[in-house]
Amino acid sequence: MEQDSLDEKPRVREYMTRDVDTVSPDDTVSTVATRIAESDETHSGFPVTNGRQVEGFITARDLLLADDVDPIFTVMTDDLVVAHPEMKIHDAGRVILRSGIQRLPVVDDADHLVGIISHADVVRSQIERATPSKVRKLMATLTNIHGVETDDERRTVRLSALTPTQGKVYTDELQGRSYELQNGLAEPLVVIDNHGQLLLADGHHRVKAAHRLGIDEMDAYVIVLDRHVELGMAETARKAQLETVADITEVDYGHHPLVEQTHRLKRDDDGV
Repeated sequence: MEQDSLDEKPRVREYMTRDVDTVSPDDTVSTVATRIAESDETHSGFPVTNGRQVEGFITARDLLLADDVDPIFTVMTDDLVVAHPEMKIHDAGRVILRSGIQRLPVVDDADHLVGIISHADVVRSQIERATPSKVRKLMATLTNIHGVETDDERRTVRLSALTPTQGKVYTDELQGRSYELQNGLAEPLVVIDNHGQLLLADGHHRVKAAHRLGIDEMDAYVIVLDRHVELGMAETARKAQLETVADITEVDYGHHPLVEQTHRLKRDDDGV
């Protein structure tokens, strides 16, 4: 695994959105307002760029009292608060909290736009803090047991290509996973690429919730093996006849152990 992935203090570059929608300083208020209204995503505003250079930021609030024909450069905010890709995600969160800004443009040393970081990205970074550690430990285990060389990649995987290695999930926990997915807070999956076979090592509740929601692809840490290895989890999947996400059974008559323990503690606190 690259040293960057071992950093216990996540950086903005790990969580920022790199494909950023922007507007031009010469666009009109009417044009930008229409883009905000018709966007499939929740856009509170856009960076204003001239080429790759960031010149300002325009929000829906900035447009309220402007005339439709006004050019954006006359109403945009040009006193910018920005983040750098190497900025600690914790520090970016503090800036977002204290400034009230929902989305920070991310610029490199040349002040070129390279991404955008939102409050949801900051929350997501806190949810998935343990994931690099999980991946690191799993890579070390695979090397120690099977003598296989490993590498890791961050990529999007199709759920239809995944082979589950866990036969059941708990319905009550799927509710939380669904909320995370719908709000962009779900942590990446952990997948082993065993010479073309994609084994789901961590994230069965997430993929089942995604399947429920009609989501076809998810972000994943993928551990790539340099050769095919007979893995115990693959044998488990074969014995349990697990071939697709649809084969994972939802258990609705019991609780996840952590949820059950939490409920029990609450009953004890209430004196029941």
